[in-house]
This record gives sequence, structure tokens and C-alpha cells, in this order.
Amino acid sequence: MSVLAVARELRRGQVDVRPLGVAGARELVPILARELRAGGRADAVVEQAVDSVICLIWIGEPDEDRLRTASRAGIPIVAVTDAVSVPYVLAEDIINVPPGQGFPLDEIAAAVARRLNEKGAVLAARLPVLRPAVCRRLIDSYARRNAVIAAAIFIPGVDLPILTLNQIRMVLWIALAHDEAIDRRRSMELLAVVGVGFGFRAAAREVLDLVPVGGWAVKGAVAYTGTRAIGEAAVRYFEAIG
Repeated sequence: MSVLAVARELRRGQVDVRPLGVAGARELVPILARELRAGGRADAVVEQAVDSVICLIWIGEPDEDRLRTASRAGIPIVAVTDAVSVPYVLAEDIINVPPGQGFPLDEIAAAVARRLNEKGAVLAARLPVLRPAVCRRLIDSYARRNAVIAAAIFIPGVDLPILTLNQIRMVLWIALAHDEAIDRRRSMELLAVVGVGFGFRAAAREVLDLVPVGGWAVKGAVAYTGTRAIGEAAVRYFEAIG
């Protein structure tokens, strides 16, 4: 029932389906938009819109008024420019590209994935160019989250349901990123995640019996490694059936 509850929570009707926005230099926007749409849906990228998108990629010289509009609307912004700083854009979200060079799609995808986190999954379903970066972000995020939970909870067994549900949630987001429907059949398949999660926790308990000091670190490491392994296996699975 918990698996089904998570699946219902993540159904497409309950997630953000706004497109990705590309704005800025008029001669460059269509080029990047075309590269982002490769193999995906054309309507998943809109050009020169800054206030009705899930994330904005700004290209070229800053336009403070338009960037302010996006920022006030709560839209995360990634800048692709040769400028040192861009108004309303965090330094870590500025991708410096010298004039005349092509767009670093991997860096752009990683920056978008970092800003959107789980919200990037539905966008990745429509834009395969973003999918690897979004899945990596999901795996990293949930692995770190589970490591902290496992290390912080000292009562045996209390962390297990939390870790397992996080792993299920991660796999469901990865499924969405691969444009796989979340239904009862897919949810039942995810019961295997529960079994794997229990297996990793059993391994952790065995190790803890041999490590009386620093057991919290071992628990955190096992939760991190186990969650990463499940996420990477899910990516391979959905790539194989896609």
C-alpha cells in the first residue's frame, strides 16, 4: 500500500509539466532549443518565454528586466554566457562559454537537473537530452539522503521503512524520467526494491556486529551504496525496456 501511495503521489497529473525556457541572444536561442529538443518533443522547449516555464536557460548578455521577471516568478535560472556574473543567477549556475564555441550540453543538462531535482524527471521524459543528468541527480540526492537517515537513527529497524520508501520514490522518479507509466503493474514490480533494501540493511547489521565503534558511519555508507546500486540498476532496466 505504501508503494501504491508513492506511485499515486507521483502521477503525471500531480507534477509540474511546464516546458523548459530558452531566452536571450536571438541568434543563439533557436540553436540551443533545437539541440535540447533532439529526440524529444518540440513543445517541451519554448523560446524567449521567461515567466511560464519550469526552468529558464539564459544565453548571452544579461537582460536585467527579463531576468528579474523570471526570478520574481520563482523560476530557477541557468545562464550560458561569457560574463563573470549575471543578475539573479547563482554563481554555480553560470556556465561560462567563450564566443564561438558550441553549447556544452552536458554541463547545461547537469545545471538544469541540479536546480529542478525531482521536477526534472517529467521534463526528462519529454527531452531525452536531459535524462542522464536528471537520473544522476536523483540517484545522488537520494543516496545522500538515505546515508544521513541511516547514520542518524540508532534504534534498530526504525530507519528501514524510511530508507526503503525513499528508494522506491527514487525508482519511480527514474521511471518517469524514462517516460514509463506509473501504474499498478509497475508498482508491484517495485516490490523487488523492498527486498533489495532489506538485504542491504541485513548486511549492515552483520557488519555492525563486528564494528562496535563507528557503526553509524558503516550504516550510512551501506545506505548510500545500496541506494546508489538500486538507482543505477533502475536506470539500466528502464533503458533496456525503452
